[in-house]
Amino acid sequence: MKKLIVTADDFGLSLPVNEAVELAHQHGILTAASLMMGAPARDDAIERARKLPHLGVGLHLTLVDSCPVLPPTEVPGLVGRDGRFSTDPVKFGTALFFSKDLRRQAEAEITAQFDAFRKTGLTMDHINGHQHFHMHPAISKIIAKLAKDFANPPVRIPVEPFFPSYTATSDRFRDRFSGWMFFYMQSRLLRRRVRAAGLGVNDRVFGLNDSGAMTETRVLQFLEKLPNGTTEFYFHPATRRWPGVDNLPDHYRPMDEFAALTSLNVKAKAKALDVKLAPFREAVRRP
Repeated sequence: MKKLIVTADDFGLSLPVNEAVELAHQHGILTAASLMMGAPARDDAIERARKLPHLGVGLHLTLVDSCPVLPPTEVPGLVGRDGRFSTDPVKFGTALFFSKDLRRQAEAEITAQFDAFRKTGLTMDHINGHQHFHMHPAISKIIAKLAKDFANPPVRIPVEPFFPSYTATSDRFRDRFSGWMFFYMQSRLLRRRVRAAGLGVNDRVFGLNDSGAMTETRVLQFLEKLPNGTTEFYFHPATRRWPGVDNLPDHYRPMDEFAALTSLNVKAKAKALDVKLAPFREAVRRP
């Protein structure tokens, strides 16, 4: 069986993102959304999610390029003078690996994000990380410890398989191959840890090599080459652009992604291929 989870990341980042999530779930193929607990429009996202009982809302753990849930004074090593996390995940990830104090602060912040999600009253459908930072060894260890108190939600494994990705698109051979190799190696520890903790995982993702450019054409191509098993397509949709530091990168195409999620052609293709659309908890079996 071909099971497909269709996720919108950065839920809560802005009102245009939240609008896109709600509409794409109601009128399109969106089955899940990943909620940022420290984002500016978080409360609006939570209010919308409570009215969408079939939307799988998960936790989008954030330690880079956003704001903490805890006061900055409690996590001074994680934030700059502006009170925001670092925008350099490589530099921060390296520092986190070697610093016990940073790991302590990161655990406090992640625990606060889990606790904030608990207070929403929503069922945690899945766990992933902003910029896939949940692959970091220190972060995956914390996830494995905390998730048991949330009924063991599944965890995203961000590996896009090279052969289906390239045969679907026929472009960027080198980038798709190197991306597959990098994320396969980086996610091995994450996969072992979360499965040992009793958490389910998806088989693969699409959207990693086309982040911000999951257009209708691209989604139709991936649907044609969709392997058996449990696959996740993930998006960064929005109904429009917005001003401010939290806007999506300039090269992203959030409105085109929103159009793909609500496309009648995409819906018809998924139906014709007998693809089962579902949120994480419904699609992923526990080990």
